[in-house]
Amino acid sequence: MNVGIAYAVLSALVFGVYLFVMKRWFTEYPSPVFLLLTYSLVPIVYLPIVFVSNEPFLPAGNRVNVLSSILAVTAVTAVGLLTLFRAIRVGEVSYVSPISKIVPVFVLPLEVGLLGQHLSPLQVGGVVVATAAVYVANWQGTALLAPLRRAQKSRPAQLALLSAAAFALVDVSKRVLMQELAIEPTTYIPVMAVGIAVLMTPLAFRYQVPPGWRGDLSKFVVAAMFVAYANHIVLLSFQLLPASIVSPIVNGQAIVAVILGAIVLDESHFRARLAAAGLAIVGIAMISVG
Repeated sequence: MNVGIAYAVLSALVFGVYLFVMKRWFTEYPSPVFLLLTYSLVPIVYLPIVFVSNEPFLPAGNRVNVLSSILAVTAVTAVGLLTLFRAIRVGEVSYVSPISKIVPVFVLPLEVGLLGQHLSPLQVGGVVVATAAVYVANWQGTALLAPLRRAQKSRPAQLALLSAAAFALVDVSKRVLMQELAIEPTTYIPVMAVGIAVLMTPLAFRYQVPPGWRGDLSKFVVAAMFVAYANHIVLLSFQLLPASIVSPIVNGQAIVAVILGAIVLDESHFRARLAAAGLAIVGIAMISVG
């Protein structure tokens, strides 16, 4: 197996468990509070990787460009995280996850428009199949057009789609940062984490932090480890492969979240949403190999 693909598959597994952990442990936390506490811990838990790395933290000569580029991507990442976490809080993991993970549907047009990548007939078919996953995720055994009407009115679905679009832009940007600008993960992740924490601070103070947050500190440390190391693995993949290949594989995390959400949390409509996740994976696989 290609090393880059192996990294992408591993990151998908880790991110899938992370999605489940978010729903399992942190639903009582407002999104900005959760993100502030988690991302504040990311640089700390990521220190071992920084220490063993032989790469300079900031490359000489273009430090301003590097920092400004990472911070710009961080701002879009914050939008994606806020909308995803909100969607998970107000909806079910097995409903939100397949919709939010059709990121490659947006990635491919972005790469075509911005980086000149060509779209094959198989990839067009993959976009159609992955889009159909949104329909199936909304289906509840009712009339044929009911899922489409529900998607238009469903707040979790709207948030999940917005999150997918934001993360698509992030994925394409990561590919540019890792390949064209040759930025190392040990530079990107600490700057990104600090940026997210800073952006969330004014928003977090608008909410009341649950009184037992100190008792949940160990859980936040675990969540920060998921964020830090999953992002490190996926950035290694972005160093080796284009976004249109990495993104579909990484978003296979939907399968993990669907299965864990349905089995452990006993969420409803498991078969329809597992089918939606399967369609999403088939579609994004077609996009990858096309």
